[in-house]
This record gives sequence, structure tokens and C-alpha cells, in this order.
Amino acid sequence: MSPRFTRLAWLTAVCTYLLIVLGAIVRITGSGMGCGDHWPLCNGGLFPSLGNLGMLIEWSHRLVAALLSVLVVALAGYAWWLRRETGLDRPGLAAYAALGLLALQVALGAVTVKLALPAWTVILHLGTAMLLLATLIVAARGPRLIPGSPRLRAGSVRAGLVAVVLGFVTVLLGALTANLGAATACLGFPLCNGHLLPDGNSLRLLQWIHRLLAYTLFGYVVWWAVRSKRGGAWAVAALVTLQVVVAAAMVLLALPRPLQAMHVAIGTGVWAALVLAVVGGRGR
Repeated sequence: MSPRFTRLAWLTAVCTYLLIVLGAIVRITGSGMGCGDHWPLCNGGLFPSLGNLGMLIEWSHRLVAALLSVLVVALAGYAWWLRRETGLDRPGLAAYAALGLLALQVALGAVTVKLALPAWTVILHLGTAMLLLATLIVAARGPRLIPGSPRLRAGSVRAGLVAVVLGFVTVLLGALTANLGAATACLGFPLCNGHLLPDGNSLRLLQWIHRLLAYTLFGYVVWWAVRSKRGGAWAVAALVTLQVVVAAAMVLLALPRPLQAMHVAIGTGVWAALVLAVVGGRGR
């Protein structure tokens, strides 16, 4: 694989990570409608008002999204050029998939703004961004065989894929929890309002299911790390542990905004580390 292609893919993946975190800051600060229902313009203009923080945050999010669009298109174009010059398809497959996900992401972003931020579009928007990040990591790293017998490799990959699916569902349910206002439904940690099982309140149930998934993910990745003895799996376990600690502090301190942003940043890092451990991991 071309080193330049790899560097461009990593740059695009980093930009995607920053966009996801910035998108969370938009939600946390209530800036989602900072540019009104205008898209792609901001309240009918190209530039925001410097005195309006919400408008600046939303406009910055759109600016990073525009930069990401340029990078993804450039990556797909470079992959096409490499295929023409070398005849290799492997770099292009992930790059072309990223281009398709980008088109879907842009469409979802426009729909989200036009419909005034309904929860279902926000969740789809985040899920597509997570898949885009994963696809770019695949493009940058490429699949690497895990040392060992084919049976051991297959078992490790299967375990990793289960962790990826579990991590993806946990992230999306966390986003749903935040967007529906369920983040404060369960006070205290690790129990929900001091109880092992919450009452019939739907928001408490949603918050509790998200916590149970997070606890399950923690236990699973620790088991996976012990079983596979791979550095990538241990890195995921460390990040999930940090995420649980931040989540506990966030709940106990009444959801301060910096901790909310950190929670999203680490959660996105967990997702990236899971994908990297599966598709680009080397046995240790």
C-alpha cells in the first residue's frame, strides 16, 4: 500500500474523530440549531456572527465536516489513481465505501437540521459517522493476519467482532440516552437510584440498559484481552475502564459539560481501538 495513501487515510480518520467529538459538543451546548434551519448556509449567510457562541460552534462543526468531505473525496480519487497505476483493488474498496458513507452522512446532516434535530436522525447521523471512522481505519491500516494457527486466528477475530458489535450498540444507545434526556434518569453509580432494577419509567430503563451494556462490554473486553493476549485488546480494555470511570464521575457530579465531552471523546476512542484491534492487530 502506498505510504502517501496511508497517511491521507489516517489524516481523514483523525478528522472524522474530531468531527464526532465536535458534534457532541454541539449537542452538549445546545448549539444544534445555532445556524437555524438553513443548510448549508448559516442563518442565510456564509459566516456566523462572532458574538453568538452557539452559532460559532455549529458553524465550526460544519467547517470541519466540509474539510472531511474534501479529504474523503481526495482519498477515493487517490485510490482510483493507484488502481489505475498498480492494478490493486484493496486500497480502493474501503475508500469507495467511505465516499458512500460520506454522502449518506451529508444527507442525514441536512435532514437533521431541516427536521429540527429529531432523536432518530441524530442517532443515525452518529452511527454513520462511526461507520465512516471504522472504514477509514480499515483503509489506513488494512487487514493484518494475527500470528498463530488458522483456528486461533479465526477464534480471535470472532471474539473481536463480537466486541465491535457490542461496542457499536453501546455507543448508539449512549447517544440515544443523551438525546432523549435520560442521562439524569439514574442517579448514583453503579446502581440506578440505589436500586438494582429501576422502576417502570422508560427513561430510567433506557439509562439502565445503557449501563448494563457498558458493564457487559467491560467484562467482555477484559476476557478477550486475557484470552487473546494481544496488545490491541488490552488497549481497548484500558480505554473501556477509563470510560467507566469518567461515566461514574459524570453521573456523581451532575453531568458537567467537560466530562460529557470527555465521555464522548473516550467512547469514540474505544470504538476506534476496537476496529483497529480487529482489522489491524498483530498478536503479542
